Amino acid sequence: MLREVRAEVGQRVEEGDVLFIIEAMKMENEIKASRTGIINEIKFQPGVSVEAGSILATFKSS
Repeated sequence: MLREVRAEVGQRVEEGDVLFIIEAMKMENEIKASRTGIINEIKFQPGVSVEAGSILATFKSS
């Protein structure tokens, strides 16, 4: 389940920034930016179940 969204559309993020917190089997996992860029779209909101491999957000290079 997606527990927390730490980014917003239009925000500039750096590689390694924590963007999301996902809870799986009672453990929280940080999902980090794979590269530097600007958040273009966030596809899920907190409280929603997400499947492994789901695209949580899109971003464009800055």
